[in-house]
Amino acid sequence: MARTKEFDPDVVLGRALDLFWERGYESTSMADLTEHLGIARGSIYATFGNKHDLFMRALQRHLEVVDERVTTQLSVPGPALPAVRALIDQFVRESCSEDRFLGCLVTTSAVELAARDQEVARAVESSWARTETALTGALTRARAQAELAPASDPRALARFLLVFLQGVWVLERTPNAASRLRDANRIVTALLS
Repeated sequence: MARTKEFDPDVVLGRALDLFWERGYESTSMADLTEHLGIARGSIYATFGNKHDLFMRALQRHLEVVDERVTTQLSVPGPALPAVRALIDQFVRESCSEDRFLGCLVTTSAVELAARDQEVARAVESSWARTETALTGALTRARAQAELAPASDPRALARFLLVFLQGVWVLERTPNAASRLRDANRIVTALLS
């Protein structure tokens, strides 16, 4: 007779996500995971697979939450440009807060793993493509509603903003980044006026 799990896999996955987000993939050992998750190594393997499998499930959960958040914020009916500015402001504000946002797990995974891990590279590219598509859609609406100049290129502007957001999440992990991020945000806000 199979034993029942004495832990909630969903809760454990959330804890693993937090640990990978804080430390990164390489700096998180199986010993760290067993201690942080409060379950035995065998239970991790039986429920989630190896460390990489657990990481990919945690990354996928992160993508679902973040990508949904971005898509939802950018698809609100009405003027589109304020929604784009609000999204950017929100990420910069979170990155500058004393309650550290820890950057974006997608960005840190891209920097740490994407060049040598095709599964991570596909997940990162998928997330970036969804963000770019959501931004392009919002900026296309903004141009149609005369919030942007008729000659504006929504896709190119969306790509610029995607690169800007990735930079925000990289700088967020460095000391004394807040003033740089706030200054850069002022420039982006002026660009989107």
